[in-house]
Amino acid sequence: MRSETLTCRVGAGLSGATRAGEAAAEAAREARESLGGADVDLAFVFLSAHHLDGAEEALDTAARELGPAHLLGCVAQGVVGRERELEQGPGIAIWAGALPGSRIETFHATAFETEDGVAVGGVPPLEEADLVTLLVDPFTFPAAAFLAKLAEAEDEAPPLVGGLAAGSGEPETQALFLDGEFLTDGAVGAVLRDVSVRTVVSQGCAPVGSDSVITSAEENVVLELAGKPAVERLRDELRTLTAEQQRLAAQGGVLAGLVIDENRSEYRRGDYLMRGLLGADEDSGALAIGEPVRVGQTLRFHVRDARSADEDLRLGLAGALEGSAAAGALLFTCNGRGTNMFPAPDHDAQAVAKALGGDAVGGFFCAGEIGPVGGKPFLHGFTATLAIFLSD
Repeated sequence: MRSETLTCRVGAGLSGATRAGEAAAEAAREARESLGGADVDLAFVFLSAHHLDGAEEALDTAARELGPAHLLGCVAQGVVGRERELEQGPGIAIWAGALPGSRIETFHATAFETEDGVAVGGVPPLEEADLVTLLVDPFTFPAAAFLAKLAEAEDEAPPLVGGLAAGSGEPETQALFLDGEFLTDGAVGAVLRDVSVRTVVSQGCAPVGSDSVITSAEENVVLELAGKPAVERLRDELRTLTAEQQRLAAQGGVLAGLVIDENRSEYRRGDYLMRGLLGADEDSGALAIGEPVRVGQTLRFHVRDARSADEDLRLGLAGALEGSAAAGALLFTCNGRGTNMFPAPDHDAQAVAKALGGDAVGGFFCAGEIGPVGGKPFLHGFTATLAIFLSD
């Protein structure tokens, strides 16, 4: 752990200027104002797809303004800075952290073909890391398979957060940044040690019914829940829903929440990994879901809507910050959230800033979010994942 005399400081900036260099300069200066002259150990630059052609200019400008020891970033579908979310149009968000006493190692991970399939190279050792960040080009890097391999490891993986940077949603409309390099493939990341950080994964769901143990399953198909055909068990749960819960189920669908770490006396919201229901077989009573399952695993059905997502995020933030002061946060939010989910803009950014007691928030809209559940990293959808840097 770091010495108590060393204090983490974080600043963030946002600009909607149409020229990349101008926007980067404005956002960087805004971020730097909160640091009180402290050296920047780690910075992130997030650009909207509008600024793809000016990405190198923006990167050079941010590096000149901040002088960071390490700088990462990407081009994404939209950006988040301070208390605002720019879902469309030009935008640059910059996050800058003064992390005294920290040890930071950056990397560029790439995928390549082997006789046995696809392998990943370039990832440094992750042991004893306090945080790993990962920004991914989804068209050239197998994020889900990579995270699955980490989750299969016997040792607990370090907290890993980040997201898929999809630019305008088409190949070759995104870019990754790593310490002055402009990259167009793979994933970039940072391994942080000797920092005080907590993670939040808000999957935006509310539990319904009760926990059931999977008593028969094959791969991603649940055959029986608590000794009953899975479809029959689902019907039983749906019959017990209130009128409001039935409305949510009809509006946003029903999801399966899988407990990843069974070593708890009771399960809370953050203990479930949310996966969609892919299909049902009326004859066999089987349910197919979007994740491999195993006999003995606990499953609970959930529903998702704007109110559930709002409540879930606020509860997650309150739990992570209990008894601690925050310097700032990195926020990776789904492109299905924002005004696609909530009735007003800037929802996640404002909720995080309010919880932190400050607006040192930076991030982007992702085509898939990365965050830990039950001590293992997963790829999510419709989720907000955060790394909260503590100042005490």
